[in-house]
Amino acid sequence: MKIIEGGVTAARGFQAAAAAAQIKYKDRTDMAMIYSETPCAAAGTFTTNVVKAAPVKWDQEIVYHHSGARAVVCNSGIANACTGQEGYGYCKATARAAAEALKVEEDSVLVASTGVIGMQLPIDRITEGVHMLSEKLSDTLEAGTEAAKAIMTTDTVKKEIAVQTEIGGKTVTIGGMCKGSGMIHPNMCTMLAFLTTDVDISKELLQEALSQDIKDTYNMVSVDGDTSTNDTVLLLANGAAGNPRITQKDQDYHTFCKALNQVNTFLAKKIAGDGEGATALFEVKVVGAASKADAVTLSKSVVTSSLTKAAIYGHDANWGRILCAMGYSGVQFDPEKVDLYFESRAGKIKIIENGVSTGYSEEEATKILAEDEVTAIADVKMGEAEATAWGCDLTYDYVKINADYRS
Repeated sequence: MKIIEGGVTAARGFQAAAAAAQIKYKDRTDMAMIYSETPCAAAGTFTTNVVKAAPVKWDQEIVYHHSGARAVVCNSGIANACTGQEGYGYCKATARAAAEALKVEEDSVLVASTGVIGMQLPIDRITEGVHMLSEKLSDTLEAGTEAAKAIMTTDTVKKEIAVQTEIGGKTVTIGGMCKGSGMIHPNMCTMLAFLTTDVDISKELLQEALSQDIKDTYNMVSVDGDTSTNDTVLLLANGAAGNPRITQKDQDYHTFCKALNQVNTFLAKKIAGDGEGATALFEVKVVGAASKADAVTLSKSVVTSSLTKAAIYGHDANWGRILCAMGYSGVQFDPEKVDLYFESRAGKIKIIENGVSTGYSEEEATKILAEDEVTAIADVKMGEAEATAWGCDLTYDYVKINADYRS
């Protein structure tokens, strides 16, 4: 398995495009399209928020009740959330415009939106954007990169990756792009992820692979504790690699799942590290837990602690905040057995052993915590289970960004 250049156009048979439709932003592209030259099996996972945006409802209908998909249309700037029947109708109008432009079925077009909640889409600009996109579609890596840029809102960097592996004697590619920076919390976040692959796999196993993988990837990310209305991960598989069709959980299936996990882990960490106002990716590993569920709960509790996040911003090895966050997580463990380490490119240091300070060097700890990727490792010595969660530090700029978000 290897990482290669590109994103959603790296897999055979996929094209992409970006366009400036002026949905909200006046100085940049704000619409993207992904198109498969042949029909795809489609899988998806969506927000757990009871308040679901119109595109989420549209995509759930397509993914759960239709045989496949051909295209995805996404706009940034306006979320099309809390917009009632009018907003849902705009999803249909977007899909209809794409179906006409691409000569595909309306119910094979998935839609996504991200941005301000409560505003109606300017549907005339959306439909015009769809036609612009259809005319610019390309299978080049550059086209995929431009699409990744077009879906950004408060993101500061584009997020894309492609991975290749061998399945059934054929080279198979998985590519992906995502956006996400704020309103990010476990059980997905204000994040959109679009994944493409040329593997030949049944729709049922494609859905199972995605549903299982998000538990250890996107669902382990938190920036600010807010779960969005628009969270969507879509995975399209067009079978263009020509591998023997995956219809059971054999070695080919597990190889595909491993590659999918590499793509999703990379994108999940990119979201966490690009949290609004963030200066550092904050990774929390819990090892030695009694169960996987305990490890997940403990790592999430630490990564979502505002006090801990603020300490990471200040490069302050305030380990009491971490132990405190573990203590109120609801997981039963013995705090007098816990070992805690901080690690980064600058080194690794043991902060506490069996629940008490090691007498570590504050200067060394600060040096380690001053890097742009920082890991806290907590060994609770209760068993063999482990889990990793990702977040970021909490800065002054987070408040500034969100105070001015609508303006």
